[in-house]
Amino acid sequence: MLMKVGLMLLLCWGFTSSEPPAAAPQPRSQTLDFGFVPAGVYETLAYYEPGPIGILFQMVHAFLHVVQPNPFPKDLIVKVAQNKLGSVQAEYQKVMYYEVGFIVCSALGLLFVLLAPLLGLCFCMCRCCDNCGGEMHQRQRKNAECKRGFFTILLLTSSFFIMAGVLCAYAANQNLSSQLKGMRKLVNSNMRDLHTFANETPTQIDYLIGQYATVKNRVVSDLGNIRPLLGGKIHQQLGKEVLPALDGILNMAGAMRETKEALENVTASLEILQDSSSKLAFNLSLVRSRLNSTLNDPACATPAAAPVCARLRSSLAQLSIDANFSNFPDVSEQLEKVNSVLKTDLGSIVQKGYLSFNDTPDMVQLQTQNIVTKVKNMLNDVGSNITSFSKVFPVEGSLSNFTKYISHTQSKIEDYYPQIDRLDFYRWICCIALCCTVVLILAFNFLGLFCGITGFDKHASPTTRGCISNTGGNLLMAGVGFSFIFSWLLMGVVVATFVVGGNLEKLVCEPFETKQLYEVVDTPYLVNPAWKNFIPGFLYQKPEVDLTAENLYRNCKDNRGTYAALHLDNIFNVTAFLNSSMYTDDMSRTLNDVRVDLSSIVLLESDGRHNLIQFSGTGVGDINYSLYLEEVNKGATMVDLLQFSNALDAQADKLVQGALQNALRGHAHSIRQIQSQLVVPMEQSMNTFNQSVLLLQKKVSDLPNSINNVLNAIDTAQYLIAHNASYVVKQETDTYRQNIMDYFKQYTEWVKTSLDMEVAACKPFSNIIDTVEIVACSFIVDSLNTFWFGLGCCAIFLIPSVILSVKLAKFYRRMDTEDVYDDMEMGNNGYHNEHLQGIQNPVMASVPSYDTVTRFPRASAPPRHADCLELKLPCRISSSCITGKRKKKTEFLTPEEGLWFWTKSQLPAPPSPGCPFLLLFPPTNSATPSQMCHS
Repeated sequence: MLMKVGLMLLLCWGFTSSEPPAAAPQPRSQTLDFGFVPAGVYETLAYYEPGPIGILFQMVHAFLHVVQPNPFPKDLIVKVAQNKLGSVQAEYQKVMYYEVGFIVCSALGLLFVLLAPLLGLCFCMCRCCDNCGGEMHQRQRKNAECKRGFFTILLLTSSFFIMAGVLCAYAANQNLSSQLKGMRKLVNSNMRDLHTFANETPTQIDYLIGQYATVKNRVVSDLGNIRPLLGGKIHQQLGKEVLPALDGILNMAGAMRETKEALENVTASLEILQDSSSKLAFNLSLVRSRLNSTLNDPACATPAAAPVCARLRSSLAQLSIDANFSNFPDVSEQLEKVNSVLKTDLGSIVQKGYLSFNDTPDMVQLQTQNIVTKVKNMLNDVGSNITSFSKVFPVEGSLSNFTKYISHTQSKIEDYYPQIDRLDFYRWICCIALCCTVVLILAFNFLGLFCGITGFDKHASPTTRGCISNTGGNLLMAGVGFSFIFSWLLMGVVVATFVVGGNLEKLVCEPFETKQLYEVVDTPYLVNPAWKNFIPGFLYQKPEVDLTAENLYRNCKDNRGTYAALHLDNIFNVTAFLNSSMYTDDMSRTLNDVRVDLSSIVLLESDGRHNLIQFSGTGVGDINYSLYLEEVNKGATMVDLLQFSNALDAQADKLVQGALQNALRGHAHSIRQIQSQLVVPMEQSMNTFNQSVLLLQKKVSDLPNSINNVLNAIDTAQYLIAHNASYVVKQETDTYRQNIMDYFKQYTEWVKTSLDMEVAACKPFSNIIDTVEIVACSFIVDSLNTFWFGLGCCAIFLIPSVILSVKLAKFYRRMDTEDVYDDMEMGNNGYHNEHLQGIQNPVMASVPSYDTVTRFPRASAPPRHADCLELKLPCRISSSCITGKRKKKTEFLTPEEGLWFWTKSQLPAPPSPGCPFLLLFPPTNSATPSQMCHS
């Protein structure tokens, strides 16, 4: 309970804001930089990579999926958790259906456990009765070698499978021990992370509180810069109307100066043109009279010159001026009036209007000094309230208790380490002992195969096999015995661990990995019928809060803040703690009280207005500009003097050389001089005069209306400043206030984001869950399942190992008896005749060479055969009969080496009714079937 209270007090420490976001984003003067919240570095890496043994884990998982392919029984588990055992009992078929794989495998395992010792006992008793391979007599067949090789390969294969199983079990056993030792590192790492969590959280909270200074400094800076920020904005908004009006007046002042300059240019150009026009008219008249005198010369009367002179005489009238500027009215009167108007410096008056209007920011700053002081005091009060409110909760004490609890828990866990090590050692010893039993069986198998294969002599008969071969067979049978002794124990361990480990994997580990386990935990009304959600019901007594285990784990996995992960606003709604409206309403109202009086601003003084009105009455608009333009657009002369002079030279060339021709050329030269010296400068003056007239006409066109528009604009701007400036001031004050409030909103948004994402990041808690899952599932359950999987493989393959060992042992052990065949083809009975192998065979040897003492040392002196054998020849007794589908031969040998001479009364009983005895005489070189006798 102490941990719960301390943790809640710790986690609920922070700030946020519950204000709904504005419908439209407010303009921000500057984005504040709050820096980075100091983050605790968590060292736990809750991730496990099993390495090569992971392949075995995957094999076990695949096997369990085959055994249990059914989906996770969420409904059944929920009913069990809700104590609805009656419902579960009624639906036992579903439980049986889900567990059918485990039930079948467990039943087979238990059957194995019960039958293995029972079959072993029966096998021993059967062998004691010379059955089940207990008879020390081996039937010889043609395919004996093939069988032996086939059984050897199968036994080796099964032994290798057993070896793989025991290695798998050993690897799982070692992996569990090594991982349990590494578990301490994980546990200690988690505990250190919890200490980091507890130690860093106050620092993070102090950092959040301390960043209020950033907001305060920014607001104080904006209040100190109210002149450009508020006054400048008011000036800018009013300037949209005022500045164009002032610019219009300033432009009109410029137009006055330009009008004066244009009038002066017109006057000067007109005087130049009048003078030039007079000079040009005089010179043209002089040239015309001289040319006329020349054309009246008698030389022009000649027939050749008369037509030329007549043509020239007719063109003399063209030598005269075209534009006449002598009678133009001057503009001196208008120029005098304009000069009178310009005596008043309108530009200076306009600059005064500019200066008066540009004093708006200073006026705003001066008139808001009291408000700025109040807002600064409010900022200090807000900081004091935040600091004092943060001291309400005993976070330091709670964190101290939480840290002590962590240390105490870690100490208790460390106290269990020796017990865990001791229990793990006992477990390790038991598992090693189980593995050693399998290794012992494998040792007998491999040693038996080694001795049997290396000691086997294909030339030896079953009764004469060597010691090594016989040892190999005995070792194989020893392996069979130990298999019967330990196999049931192995299978019992396998069944027990299979049921536990398999169900843990399918019901806990696998659902945890697929998040289905969280669905069970998050089932509504699972623990308490009155609680929809268990976690918020337990923590806050508010079961309707949407807080589930899956969301909590996922948020902590993403290293989000504990405040957001646990929905701590349900027990500590920090809206009241740092609700911006709580602290900024008064500030907002204070800023709304900003009143700025701009009525003292005068844009245009009366002198300026009077000056403009005077300018409109100067008469510059009444000048007859069309008359000037019409005259100036005429040429200086009626004919182009250059063309005229060129034509004159052309006509002179038609005349014969003489005085007349020379005189005409002289007149052409004089005309060219008039063109260059008088016409060209006059044309330049006409061009200047034309431009001046056009400019003047443009400047004074619709002059009264222009002046009226300028005066109306300045009157409108003046009215705006005098009467409607309050609206602009209020609008810009609201914007300024919103910018100030926006700093607080940025702060609260940053605090909320930091609280959700960075402050008291709950990664250690998800790491604890992941660590428990790693230790329980990856370390213990996977290793446990791999162990029984390996032992189960060993136990299963012990069955074919037992059968094959029994079959193969007869090929290596020394037999007491051997087969005798009816046909004397020794190459067909598994032995080696002397023709094929070059050695003497006791069956085929002649009587003199038959060494009964050497071949059969147990034989005694044979008795006489009274009834059947008159010649007292040695013989053996054999019985041959058909029993069922198997031909059975029984050979009766004497208890000592050598053959008896049987009497009829001494013959043993037939093995079965109808099976006659066959007395086999030792054949000689001349032996024939007639030498055999029958009883």
